[in-house]
Amino acid sequence: MQVPAKPPKLSAPIDIERVRALFSRPERVAPSDFLRREVSSRMQDRLQLVKIVPQRVLDAGCGAGADLPMLQKMYAAAQILGVDASEPMARAAQAAAGPAPKGGFNQLISKLLPSKTGVDLVCGDFAELPLALHSMDLVWSNLALHWHPQPDRVFAEWRRVLRVEGLLMFSCFGPDTFTELRTAFADVDLLPHALPFVDMHDFGDQLVEAGFSTPVLDMEKITVTYDTPQALLADVRAWGGNPLATRRQGLLGRAGQARLLAGLERQRRPDGKLGLTFEVLYGHAFRPAPRTTSQGESIIRFDLPRKPGGEPNK
Repeated sequence: MQVPAKPPKLSAPIDIERVRALFSRPERVAPSDFLRREVSSRMQDRLQLVKIVPQRVLDAGCGAGADLPMLQKMYAAAQILGVDASEPMARAAQAAAGPAPKGGFNQLISKLLPSKTGVDLVCGDFAELPLALHSMDLVWSNLALHWHPQPDRVFAEWRRVLRVEGLLMFSCFGPDTFTELRTAFADVDLLPHALPFVDMHDFGDQLVEAGFSTPVLDMEKITVTYDTPQALLADVRAWGGNPLATRRQGLLGRAGQARLLAGLERQRRPDGKLGLTFEVLYGHAFRPAPRTTSQGESIIRFDLPRKPGGEPNK
C-alpha cells in the first residue's frame, strides 16, 4: 500500500471492530437500504457520463451486494469483485449475486474474452485489499468510506490497486448528516452520538495527497421524513449505530430517553413531519500515469505527429 506523504490522520476515533459487529446482521441494516439505493442510482447517473470500458471492477464496502448486479449489467464483459469487512455481509452479497447467468449475451462474452467475467466476493478490509498492484480499472464505493477512521489511508490503498487512468467513484456522508439528531442529543449529554463526518474539501485534499488527479467532488442534501421520533431513531440504528470509541457506555435511561424524544419533537416541520438530513458527498478521480521512475527519474511523454490518415509517423 502506498503511504501518504503525511502520517495517516484520524477522521474520528472509530472502533473498526465495532463497525464489523454493527454490520454483522444484514437483516438489522436492511430497513435503511432505501437511501443506499437512491444514492447508488445517482452515482450511476454520474458514472454513465464517464466513458470507460473496465475489465475489472471493485465494489469496496459492498455490504449485502445490492450494487453488484447493477455493475455487472453496466459492464457485462468485466469481472466484478465485491469486498466487505463483515463476513455475514459478504455471505449475503454472495447469495444476492447468485450463479452466473446461463445463455444469452453474457455467456457469449465469457466465451469470447480471455479474461474472467461475472461476480466474485471477498471478505476483507478495503484499506488493506488482498489485491495486486494495478489490478482494477474501476473502484466503486457507495456510502462506506465514512465508516473508516483513516480515509486518507483508504484513498492510498484504492490508488494502489487502480491501473493507470483507472477511475475511483465513491459516495459518503458529510458533516451536516444527522443534524436533527445532534440537536436533540444536545439536551441529553455532551457525549458524541453520531460520527463527525469529513468535509468535502478535506476529501479533495486527501485525494490529491494520495496521488489522484483531477478529483471532482460535489454535495447534495437529502431529507427523509418520519411520523414519529421512534421511527426516525429506528432508521438511525439501521444505518449502523454509533461506532465511536468515545461513545456513551450503556443505555440512556428513562429520563434521558424522554429528553431525546422531546428534543426531536420540538423540531417538527410545518407539515407535521420529523425530518432527518443526510449530506451526501460524491467524488471521482483518476489514477494518473507516473511522472517519475522508481529511481526518481522524470518521465516525459509526448505524442508522435500523425499523418493525414490518422496513423502516427514512424
